[in-house]
Amino acid sequence: PQTGRLALYLLGLRATCPPTKPDRALVTWLKYYLEEDWTGSQRHGHPLTSYYQYGLGVLALCAHHKRVREEVIRRLLTAQHRGRLGHSAVDTEAVLALAFTCLERRRLVGARLADELRAAVHRVSRSMAQAQGPEGVIGNIYSTPWALQVFLATGMCHTEPAYGQAMAALLENLDAFSTAATMAQVLPVLHGHSYLDITSMHCQEELDTLTPLDMEPQTEVPGNKTVRLVVECAQPWCLELQLYDRQVSTPAAASLLDVLWAATAQEPHFKFDTQDTPQGPYLTQVLGLEARQEKRNYWQLLTAPSTPLLTSIADYIPHDGETLILRLSKW
Repeated sequence: PQTGRLALYLLGLRATCPPTKPDRALVTWLKYYLEEDWTGSQRHGHPLTSYYQYGLGVLALCAHHKRVREEVIRRLLTAQHRGRLGHSAVDTEAVLALAFTCLERRRLVGARLADELRAAVHRVSRSMAQAQGPEGVIGNIYSTPWALQVFLATGMCHTEPAYGQAMAALLENLDAFSTAATMAQVLPVLHGHSYLDITSMHCQEELDTLTPLDMEPQTEVPGNKTVRLVVECAQPWCLELQLYDRQVSTPAAASLLDVLWAATAQEPHFKFDTQDTPQGPYLTQVLGLEARQEKRNYWQLLTAPSTPLLTSIADYIPHDGETLILRLSKW
């Protein structure tokens, strides 16, 4: 089911102040996807897509002032309370917190459930502040705007020191937000807003001031580079830790994704697979080993010896002589 994609489309549509209400069929389809998303994976106890997409669906319905069945909301509350949200928990918890806040503020739930949602949002806000790293990043650089949106939506931006530190980290790393999807996450924060503000926009007051930007093409970087690519399996069922260790030659401007493609050309037995996400391609499989949500594992990306990468494989540009580690890890 295309839960997340349709949810983002409906949120974007609401933010553009369309002259007429969106086609009712789109909202109906989103409701259908929410049910299909869960029903199709009941035996696993989580959505077929992810809690992130599921939360976006609830947020989009709320933004269009549509009620959501209490059972649907409680699925998310239970997952959040039991820590089942996956390895990208900051992003997911932030989306759920925004959805919960929207439902409570728009009075789309009963008083008792509203109290539970407020308590859950408070827990999320506190955990995000506590999860902040020494450089101000919360989770990773891409999840930081989501955390900031929660602080803005809940008013904690005025009292929480983590907000200022995270904003400073964000301003230092704006170059990381190079895709339309990631820009859409960071731009509201830079203007002091969250996705929650979409629900209370006064469209008649919006000025049509958008103008296209003249984007200059990136200049080619001459020469080549050599990157050491290492694949590790840190799971107890793997017979050995290191599965692959090769030098890979690429053009100087190559991204990590380009390095992976170069490795497949260099050695045909090297295979990998990705999944498209709002943050760019997400590594799902390497050398036949698949990262699976139900097994609670994922491909961790590191630059040697142990520094996690903060950008996607399509955006990270390794330098000549760098060692990159793809490690199948458990969250």
